Amino acid sequence: MAHTFVARFKVHAAKETEFVAAAERLEAAVLANEPDALIYKFFRLREPHAFAVIESFATEAGDAAHQASDHFKELAPALIACIDGGWEREYLDPLK
Repeated sequence: MAHTFVARFKVHAAKETEFVAAAERLEAAVLANEPDALIYKFFRLREPHAFAVIESFATEAGDAAHQASDHFKELAPALIACIDGGWEREYLDPLK
């Protein structure tokens, strides 16, 4: 079964441009280098300064490998520095 979740969070208004640039770089790196990544996409929500990311990996080990990757270790700190508060993660399971 795929390991899929959505994470929602707010970004400091002054750091939105920085956040979007880092998110786009991470999206590209994940899709180019992680064959276990089925979906890895950031979205801007309709609420001001709110964003979400949908991540889906073929296996839970794929998510662990993602978090251990060089590109994640390089870019995650820049993303986290832009977040205003914490984030909520919801896991998604298929209907069948």
